[in-house]
Amino acid sequence: MTQRKNLHELEAQLEQLSAQEGLALIADLFPGKVTFSTSLGQEDQVITQLIANGNIPIQIFSLDTGRLFPETLDLLARTEAKYKQNIKVYYPNTSSVENLVSEIGINGFYDSVENRKSCCFVRKVEPLRRALAGNEVWVTGLRAEQSANRSDMKRIEWDEANQIIKYNPLLDWTFDQMITYIDEKNVPYNPLHDKGFISIGCAPCTRAIMEGEDARAGRWWWEDSKKECGLHAK
Repeated sequence: MTQRKNLHELEAQLEQLSAQEGLALIADLFPGKVTFSTSLGQEDQVITQLIANGNIPIQIFSLDTGRLFPETLDLLARTEAKYKQNIKVYYPNTSSVENLVSEIGINGFYDSVENRKSCCFVRKVEPLRRALAGNEVWVTGLRAEQSANRSDMKRIEWDEANQIIKYNPLLDWTFDQMITYIDEKNVPYNPLHDKGFISIGCAPCTRAIMEGEDARAGRWWWEDSKKECGLHAK
């Protein structure tokens, strides 16, 4: 199957399968060319469990931006140990980080949206491109319920920015469904979630949300712009 071809038919097929069955099908259709990006969030922890439990041949990687919470890094180690899975970690280019900090300061991302997006590009977008290189399918933990920006996403679609097929196996999962699964399967998760941190990214750019706030209100809370970092177009 070539990239972008028959995605509509594949979407219909995937709708009839569970998330784990869908992951297995994708791995079978694109052998050795499927990779899963985990940020260690609850959705991603569910997918890691599905891959490990089903012994599905999908590569797993994560991005260490250099500004992650200690709890996130600890979870990475616990996850690898529990599932006996090697999670390849990609880091930002050292000289790019040095140049960025020299230009905008260590916390210059607070000063403007432009600065913040420059930081996200150096620490996340560029490493992601390296991680996706040579693959045909990118598995993500995106859920339609997470934000209005993601409500019109498809289960499987073409990601133009990265020139790759993107598969979202948990797209139609609700938050409650995800939490129930985590509890039933004893899936390890970040303890910050129990302290009101719903969407967890870099430590300087993440805060706990208040009751009634959108799940992503704690990300880049000082901005009025769309709450995305550039990894996903939506």
